[in-house]
Amino acid sequence: MRGQTNLIDTITYKNQQLAYIIQASYLPERTTFLTPAEFKQQVGFVVYPASGEIHRHVHRPLERHLVGTSEVLIVKKGRCLIDIYSDDRELIATKELCEGDIMLMVGGGHGFRMLEDTVFLEIKQGPYTGIDEKERF
Repeated sequence: MRGQTNLIDTITYKNQQLAYIIQASYLPERTTFLTPAEFKQQVGFVVYPASGEIHRHVHRPLERHLVGTSEVLIVKKGRCLIDIYSDDRELIATKELCEGDIMLMVGGGHGFRMLEDTVFLEIKQGPYTGIDEKERF
């Protein structure tokens, strides 16, 4: 059983953020973004009261220039270990992910070892290029 004292774990190496792991039980009382505004992927919790409303809107077609790929994984079912590596492919941390946990990868590398049958919901920016964008090591 994991402790409840560290519901958000930020993995860093040499002042570079590599990953955020948010336990399923984390539930802020007010809107809280976990990532800095300059990150290419923004992850946060937006909190509304009952009968609150998000007014209808469209998103303007802004052009952005991104380098690299960040990804968000949500464990829908199962349990696994994630190994988090530096850009130099050095193992920095191993963490357990359980059902409902969220992982945001913003740098370095990663690999997974399934402890149970596991299903991820994966979210990353596109477009998908159709070429192998992964460099395995």
